[in-house]
Amino acid sequence: MKSCIILCGGQSRRMGQDKGSLIIKDKPMIKYILSTLNNEIDEVIIVLNDVERIDKYKEFIDSQDYNYEVKFVEDKIKNKGPISGILTGLENISTDYAIVFPCDNPFVTKNTIQTLFSEITDNIQAVVPYHDSENKLKTSEPLHSIYHKNIIPTIKDLILKDSLHIKGVIEKIDTKFVLIDNKKILKKEFRNLNRPEDLKIFD
Repeated sequence: MKSCIILCGGQSRRMGQDKGSLIIKDKPMIKYILSTLNNEIDEVIIVLNDVERIDKYKEFIDSQDYNYEVKFVEDKIKNKGPISGILTGLENISTDYAIVFPCDNPFVTKNTIQTLFSEITDNIQAVVPYHDSENKLKTSEPLHSIYHKNIIPTIKDLILKDSLHIKGVIEKIDTKFVLIDNKKILKKEFRNLNRPEDLKIFD
């Protein structure tokens, strides 16, 4: 079985509105990822920062549209960034591993999901794509990666120390880096939409 965690807890200050529910070509942005996940995973954990936002997402996400289970969970620790969202997601998965995506990435493909999951081997705690072999960690994409739930204690310890960078987690666990080669994994899949002008690519 495979799980996916989708992070929707950001403040979206640069965009000026909630990104996951932002309408792009007649549907909310998060639905692009949800559709891609069909036939690839068994459950999706959607992490949101409060109950009001959970209620909002439940209004436009119908689990019957997808062939996997959809769970909505509230971010366990507020205002700590995506590291807290990953922690919350990992604590709610029913499998050992989960692939993580931000809600503002409608470009992810099934091929990348399959490729990253295929890289899991014994004792590996994370599978992390990267851009440049000269500096894997610096050019890595930790918000588009797979994590084992046994890293929960490591994340908790870093949050207690207020060390909130996801790459700090990657440094402390057994990580397998996978090159973004523009063949199996495409560079365009990691293009986030942070500002209103970024939406012009859909015109």
